[in-house]
Amino acid sequence: MERLKEHFQSKIEPAAKEVKDFIAEYGDEKISEVKIRQLYGGMRGVPALITETSKLDPAEGIRFRGYSIPELQEKLPAYPGGNEPLPEGIFYLMLFNELPDDDTVRRVSNNWMRRANIPPHVFKVIDALPMHTHPMTQFVTGIMALRTESEFQKAYRKGINKKDYWQPTYDDAMNLIARLPRLAAYIYRRMYHNGDHIEPDSSLDWAGNFAHMLGFPGEEFRELLRLYMTIHSDHEGGNVSGHTIHLVGSALSDVYQSFAAGMNGLAGPLHGLANQEVIRWTLAMRDELGGGLPSKELIANYVKDTLNNGQVIPGFGHAVLRKTDPRYTAQREFAQKHMPHDELFQIISRIYEVVPPILKDLGKVKNPWPNVDAHSGQLLMHYGLTQYDFYTVLFGVSRSLGTLSSLIWDRALGMPIERPGSTTTALLKEQYAKK
Repeated sequence: MERLKEHFQSKIEPAAKEVKDFIAEYGDEKISEVKIRQLYGGMRGVPALITETSKLDPAEGIRFRGYSIPELQEKLPAYPGGNEPLPEGIFYLMLFNELPDDDTVRRVSNNWMRRANIPPHVFKVIDALPMHTHPMTQFVTGIMALRTESEFQKAYRKGINKKDYWQPTYDDAMNLIARLPRLAAYIYRRMYHNGDHIEPDSSLDWAGNFAHMLGFPGEEFRELLRLYMTIHSDHEGGNVSGHTIHLVGSALSDVYQSFAAGMNGLAGPLHGLANQEVIRWTLAMRDELGGGLPSKELIANYVKDTLNNGQVIPGFGHAVLRKTDPRYTAQREFAQKHMPHDELFQIISRIYEVVPPILKDLGKVKNPWPNVDAHSGQLLMHYGLTQYDFYTVLFGVSRSLGTLSSLIWDRALGMPIERPGSTTTALLKEQYAKK
């Protein structure tokens, strides 16, 4: 058994005992009271899941195993000569609940590089799709084509003790994470560069090699992708993609089936597709206002017109957060360091100054501040990745780190199939009308 896998095995028994003891002592305590409006409102904010890897606090933002994004930027290892945290580090932290050192991060990088080969049939499946097929559709198709390699599927068919379900799940998760950059880069080069594919570079880290295969060799872009993959890696368990992966996985669907299901959720306009909507709206605003750098007054009038037409300002507001998204702040600081005079960055900055006061004045918006999607597109555009239909695929690659860490733990702890109860409007009316 490889060292990383063996180390994870040593974590399972004490973690399982901690959960068992906690349930034994506090299992009958009530954690929340559900209101009827919450049933009809998508169960927003109702504590109903266990996700150990991260937690979203309305006032503090996302914390990964208790660490904020600024803390991770300080504590996680960086690539030699670089400053941004390596995604291998955030993955290790989420899976093992330990901060890694440089040697550990290199071990994860090497492990993924050994697992990164993709069978030829996967590329053939993608090539069979029309060229205009949305990148996320190609991405999900490729993930499902990779299911032929599922170790869990093979082990379950042969017969495996349920206490060992985590082992093939671990291998499937590690294999899929290792292969996703190659799969995504293949789709990008197929669609936007006439199928001129770039072979992986085994000397690079996971995100650096991804940048290389996309066709962006500059070290600044590699640093951006390291930051992007880290801050997008997880967002507790209640978001659509994270919840879907847990839900489908709870039926003992394998990693490939579960992650593909989550990616179909990520592709929705109210979830991961929002990042491309932000940049599309921003570019449309710039063009309609005559190009160049619009004044704050012009931007404010355009924002008000957008709202008066019954539309939203993409990239602002969040279901949970009540402050500027720390992931937005991390990207803004990257832009201030590397591209302070970029015109599109200056537009994004002016939108940041203009939109929150307008939304506050409406009196109906709980969170007028920007979220992670409000900035990521500008950074990618600066380095030449202008095909914003592809942005959600980048999001999907990064989201594998947290969701698949959680899925490994689901299997290690023997989490049951998820089956919440439901009711009907007629029954509720009958019950509460009597009161």
